[in-house]
Amino acid sequence: MALPTAVNSQITDSVSQVNTKVLGDAPAVATGNFMLATSQALSNAAHNATTGQQNNSVTAQAALVQGVNTMFGIDVASAAEGTAKIYR
Repeated sequence: MALPTAVNSQITDSVSQVNTKVLGDAPAVATGNFMLATSQALSNAAHNATTGQQNNSVTAQAALVQGVNTMFGIDVASAAEGTAKIYR
């Protein structure tokens, strides 16, 4: 029990008990917040890695399509004419 004051002793005891409970809960709450923050950061890292892989795949596919289009875009007759001139 708290020392005698002008306030009712039951009120001071109640406030002291609540303050003690808050101090007792603080490590658990801090640890929980730390774990939540860590899990959120790891989730963001995994999501960013997945997004990067998807973007890389799209870029590689676009480069492949451009290369194939370039190959098909070359006129066969002009290529044959140029090759014939080289070998004459």
